Amino acid sequence: MHPPEIRAHARRLYLSGANVASVARSVRLPYRTVWHWCRDRPEPVAQGTALRCFRCRDDNPTDPSAYAYLLGLYLGDGHLVTAARVPVLRISCSNSWPGLIEACDAAMRAVLAARVQRVQHQGCVNVQSYGKHWPCLLPQHGPGKKHERPIVLADWQREIVTAHPGDFLRGLFHSDGARFANRVRVRGKEYVYPRYMFVNESADIMGLCQWALDLLGVAWRMNRRNSLSVARRDAVATLDQHVGPKS
Repeated sequence: MHPPEIRAHARRLYLSGANVASVARSVRLPYRTVWHWCRDRPEPVAQGTALRCFRCRDDNPTDPSAYAYLLGLYLGDGHLVTAARVPVLRISCSNSWPGLIEACDAAMRAVLAARVQRVQHQGCVNVQSYGKHWPCLLPQHGPGKKHERPIVLADWQREIVTAHPGDFLRGLFHSDGARFANRVRVRGKEYVYPRYMFVNESADIMGLCQWALDLLGVAWRMNRRNSLSVARRDAVATLDQHVGPKS
């Protein structure tokens, strides 16, 4: 299957007035393939599928904060299946957090999805959406587990996260993180204070979390190889403005 961005580029050329033969030469693909894309079974313009994909429009996302949040969720608990005829984005959300399920659903719709499904499993819900253009928007997809392959943001993704680090962190912490009351005992006296934790096996994803925290000026430390802690009072207060507890 050819990458969806190639198909979208071919259709843009065709809709701009080029004939099928010249488009085929431009994208270096067989005439019949391009004819099938543009003339035989073109994507319905009325549904706006390709037009909703901001990468295929060569534009910025309509809702960049929703994209940054969805990217964080995907890197944490998401999976993009591209082997099927139509790619499907799935994000696993615990049944314990119905607000997270709603937020994930809303983010998918704001970024690309016309329809979102919720598939119940034991203890969790897979929030999922089928769409040919999800691979355009999540180029980190690939075979195998995320912590076993490189996870690097594209330049355009880094620009979005740089502008919306709080939303990106909200997605990361809502998927693989938590805010909880930490209890410590010092000289016989118990102290309770709020603390954020983020746990992920991928060193690359952990690095992205650290980078986004630095963008917000939030102090953090690694308490284990795969675990990051935010515990200083001012740092927790800043994260509360952007992340907050799951609901």
